[in-house]
Amino acid sequence: MNMHSIRKAVAGAATFAAIAATPAMAQEGADFFNGKTVNYIVATAPGGGYDTNARLVAEFMQKYLPGSTFVVQNMPGAGNLIGANYVYASEPDGLTFGTFNTGLIYGQLAGDPAIKFDLGNMSWIGKVASDPRVMVVTKDSGIDSFEQLAASKEPVKFASAGVGSASTIETTMLVKALNLPVEIISGYNGGDDQLAMRRGEVQGIIASRSSFQDFVNEGNAKIIAQIGGSETDVPQLSALVGDKPDAQKVIALVASQSNISRLTAGPAGIPEDRLKALRDAYAKATTDPEFLKKAESLGLPVDPKVGDDVATVVKAALDQTPEIVSVLQETLKKD
Repeated sequence: MNMHSIRKAVAGAATFAAIAATPAMAQEGADFFNGKTVNYIVATAPGGGYDTNARLVAEFMQKYLPGSTFVVQNMPGAGNLIGANYVYASEPDGLTFGTFNTGLIYGQLAGDPAIKFDLGNMSWIGKVASDPRVMVVTKDSGIDSFEQLAASKEPVKFASAGVGSASTIETTMLVKALNLPVEIISGYNGGDDQLAMRRGEVQGIIASRSSFQDFVNEGNAKIIAQIGGSETDVPQLSALVGDKPDAQKVIALVASQSNISRLTAGPAGIPEDRLKALRDAYAKATTDPEFLKKAESLGLPVDPKVGDDVATVVKAALDQTPEIVSVLQETLKKD
């Protein structure tokens, strides 16, 4: 056999070995979870959109990782920082991962010293949805439009979650950039914000549309503006504020987060075969007909991405110009 033939034979054998090894490696990754307990960390309190999404995802990921047992653990506090820091510091064995809100992207951009993770380096498993932000006011507030809110002579109380959450950061940025007569009342987690709105403790909120659509449909409140998304039933906030460059930059930054919703990620360094098994289970879970039916019944939007597709979106969100970062830091300064 000549040298050319030998090289061809070696190359062919290597190709066959690679093809043959792929299913075995994938199987090895999935087999690891058989008989194991998987901890799915939810960085919010029970109730609310993140918790509901997490429990649905965990239920169906368990289905597609035979022999595994998923345990959902709520770990709220510090605007999702406690849960996210815990996930990032966990052993990268594939048995601990979770979900947290996109406000942490803002915190990382602004250099929050309490953040002990790098979102760009996490092991991204998937994301369930795209979900625009909306500005919602209660029926009893007497406010029917963004213009009325902006012209209010008295402060209007808006609910938000913990310090560092997307809710608090986005509300703070927008209130400062738009000079709105809004007093931010933080500390409403899970479904507490809607209860507070029903009780009249607060009159408004900036939140994900999916979390408040039913609340609005039930006649409790009205959406007066939307940020991001493709819906046309309410005006986009960017069209309501006129030629205000700084305000438009903040609105654009918030809008960029609308396609990164309900994330699932683990610590950096999960072994490749286990991460692939998790991503495969996630992909099957979020396209399962029963999952989709349950999501629809719960009013949860579904627009999934998996693995590197999510990592790419997250890294793009973190890749902001110094000008945008400066706007973010300036609007988050405490008075």
